[in-house]
Amino acid sequence: MANIVKEETTVTDQNMLFATEEDQEDELRDGVPEVLTEKYLVFHSGGLLFGVDANFVVEIIINHVITPLPIVPDYVSGVINLRGQIIPIVDFRLLLCKPHQENCSIVVLNIDGVQLGILVDSVAQMVDIPEGSILPVPTSGNSAQKYISGMCTLPDESGTLMVLDSALLLHV
Repeated sequence: MANIVKEETTVTDQNMLFATEEDQEDELRDGVPEVLTEKYLVFHSGGLLFGVDANFVVEIIINHVITPLPIVPDYVSGVINLRGQIIPIVDFRLLLCKPHQENCSIVVLNIDGVQLGILVDSVAQMVDIPEGSILPVPTSGNSAQKYISGMCTLPDESGTLMVLDSALLLHV
């Protein structure tokens, strides 16, 4: 009785010609480093594109009644009652020193267990941004800049995205 020796084969340049299409794809994929990305919700406000980390986003609301509050800063539009929970609403346009706009969307965020809504002009899309592509913001005297943690070009190169530092919104 003959011993059967099983040889382990690897795909090399020489035998790549004889490998199956699936083997070739696996070999090519193994040679390319995986790019880590983060999901961001992209929205428009004051003529600019902003992105907020999708991990903070609870939901997006349109056409919701905001109850105004007395004796609050002008950028606080009021509160909403969302399924029994009272959520403060910040007008992001006013933080950018832009005039208030009607027909806005509300992006509800959960930041460290605290829910906060921000009024934005419109919500665009959800995108994957490679981690290394977010660059620091050039310094300027703009007071709204303190809410921005970085900026990058959108993957489809349709514009520049300002990355919102959600945690700072709790301390406006």
